[in-house]
Amino acid sequence: MPSGRGSLILGLVIVVGALFVLSAVAMAQSGAEKAMSVEYRDIPGLGSRNIIWVIAQQHLLLAGFVLGVPIFAWVCELVGWKTKDPRYDKLAKEFTKLLTSAYATTALFGGILLFLLIGFYPKLMAYLTDIFFPSFIVYCILFLLETATLYLYWYGWDAMQGNKKGFHLVLGFLLNIFAFFIMIVPNAWATFQASPVVIAEGTAIEKAWAATWNPTWWPVNIHRLIANVVLGGFICGAYAGIRYLLAGSREEREHYDWMGYVGNFIGVFGMLPLPFAGYWLMREIYQYNQQMGITLMGGFLAWLFILQAMLIGVLFLGANYYFWMGITHRIPGAEHQYRKPILAMLIVLMVCLGVWMTPHSLVASLEEARKMGGTHHPLLGVFGVMSAKMTVSNLMILVTFMSFIMYWRAGKQETATWARLAKAVMGALLILAGIAVIILGVWGYFVPAIIRINYFSVAQVLIVLFIMLTFTPLTALLMKSAKTTAEMIWGQMPVRAGYCLVSNAVMVILLMSLMGYARSSSRVHWHIYGVMRDTSEYAYSPALGYAAAFMSLNTFVFCLLVAFIFWVATMGDKGKHEPGKPISRSEPVDVPGGMAPAMAGGAPRVHER
Repeated sequence: MPSGRGSLILGLVIVVGALFVLSAVAMAQSGAEKAMSVEYRDIPGLGSRNIIWVIAQQHLLLAGFVLGVPIFAWVCELVGWKTKDPRYDKLAKEFTKLLTSAYATTALFGGILLFLLIGFYPKLMAYLTDIFFPSFIVYCILFLLETATLYLYWYGWDAMQGNKKGFHLVLGFLLNIFAFFIMIVPNAWATFQASPVVIAEGTAIEKAWAATWNPTWWPVNIHRLIANVVLGGFICGAYAGIRYLLAGSREEREHYDWMGYVGNFIGVFGMLPLPFAGYWLMREIYQYNQQMGITLMGGFLAWLFILQAMLIGVLFLGANYYFWMGITHRIPGAEHQYRKPILAMLIVLMVCLGVWMTPHSLVASLEEARKMGGTHHPLLGVFGVMSAKMTVSNLMILVTFMSFIMYWRAGKQETATWARLAKAVMGALLILAGIAVIILGVWGYFVPAIIRINYFSVAQVLIVLFIMLTFTPLTALLMKSAKTTAEMIWGQMPVRAGYCLVSNAVMVILLMSLMGYARSSSRVHWHIYGVMRDTSEYAYSPALGYAAAFMSLNTFVFCLLVAFIFWVATMGDKGKHEPGKPISRSEPVDVPGGMAPAMAGGAPRVHER
């Protein structure tokens, strides 16, 4: 990115941060007295809530991307530094280039959101300011620190090579630390609205601290941290997929094929533990207020979780399909060898998805309900309860994890003396884990809900985590001494691979928009649950069809913003070098290897077919 553009963005970010500080100070000084005269403002025809809905969702999605990308960009840079492989450093720099383009846009939407909240909801904002003002100051300081660190990290990339590389890695680490705290501070403001903790006496810092440590704060922190990694990974994968489709030379196709694989790998890596974090969050919601949990899972919002199951199912299928295409197109001779395992995995995923998206109560006519004996189908109703859904979600995670393990091991032959024993043990553990998950799921129908939630579901999660934490290092050890039987060839993926990466990104955006609506609507007619009632004309939860239209709108707008960010990020590439010319088929080429094999023992050398 040219330095002039970078200076402009830096100036914009500093201005927005300064306005944030001034606004917070002004609100604190004015106090609640001035704001009490006007509780709400509105824009006729558009609606204040609709405007806040769109702007807040765009800010949250952009922030998720901006906070997720530095994590794996820094990891890629660290891998490149440890392995002395410049390809990882190049990949990390390209990830960071996307970050710098999105950072100012995120800050801009944050500033707009703040001003609109102050204007539309002055009473609510005055109350939140009175509670959280010390954390506002902390947030502003963190914002300025992250801004300075980001631009030192980006503009110092080339200048800090060689002996200064260690300092550059320290900057990347600090960038992630500041980003993490920038995420969890506003999370306290949002979770306070759903699970408020208010103390009557104490200093301003004590009140803010008590409100920050509300019951759902840390579950949301963990859930959003993982979700940000998933969002960032799949969006970077979509960027690589688009560049792959538009590539004009073989070198570009190889590079963006590899980048797409890395983005998909990061998205899947975060997606596997994400349902566990979501389950923890729902448990905390139920423990804080059972009625809120029932509204989410058993009330009018329950159908959202059917939509969630469909979106997650499509995401799992897309991620697995991309892995399977990688096996059959990048590894010569692997198509026939892995056809049956892939077919078996596909069948398991489809069956699990069918169970997961089965509702407990069916929308039926009076005649249909009479034939069924109620709104619960005599057979399908069995699959509509959480015991079945927890079981199939864990099985889908296991299948997806094994798809990655299969891709990792494809084209290699284990040479370690203990390889056969290790493979037998891994196979036995996988079978036992699947059987145990199914048994616990069936047993859950015959025990009280409190036992199923506190023991059986937790046991299923621990079993799957045990498989993931055991198989990963064991496979890495096996692959360290493995013999390569088929070289991986990059740039050979079909066109549908790029479309698959774009589809995965869209599914993640839709999913985050959907769950944002669900968490907000769980408060029903409260601004702050049980503390401050919503007395405006919008004191109701929007209907599901209306909400679905806004989810689609938010997804479309965000995709446009991301496309603009991609375009800005690629402008600096034009004119730097001539378009790449096709390379002779007889010329051997070193191209990037896979992320996981490189972490296990160096990127493989790849040659032309």
